[in-house]
Amino acid sequence: MQTALIITLSLHILAAVFWAGTSFTLARTGGLGGEQLYRPQMGAAVIVVLTGGYLWHLAHDGAAAGALCALIAAGVQGAMGGRAIRALRAGKLDETSARSRIATAQRIAAALLAVTAICMGAARYI
Repeated sequence: MQTALIITLSLHILAAVFWAGTSFTLARTGGLGGEQLYRPQMGAAVIVVLTGGYLWHLAHDGAAAGALCALIAAGVQGAMGGRAIRALRAGKLDETSARSRIATAQRIAAALLAVTAICMGAARYI
């Protein structure tokens, strides 16, 4: 049981650091590189949500505000950012508009992921 907890926690933290870090970076760079990081970000989001659900099941009985913020962040990036990337690739959206939409999605997600990180840090004490 202890080994499974350590492995799950490690995967959760590594994927979360990548996801949040790339979100903060893309938010600051105006979405530049968003197309290349879209799939890795969404993959990391899936790993974070799955491992987070397992960790919450094992270790917490309380509120899940941080988890809700992470789910919303993934939804915003997937819907808003993904739609802009698909439109850019299909030629339905110019690069400037696409970058703006990608950056907006990343900014919203970064704020939500910051709240998630705060909730994760405080979870032990609540």
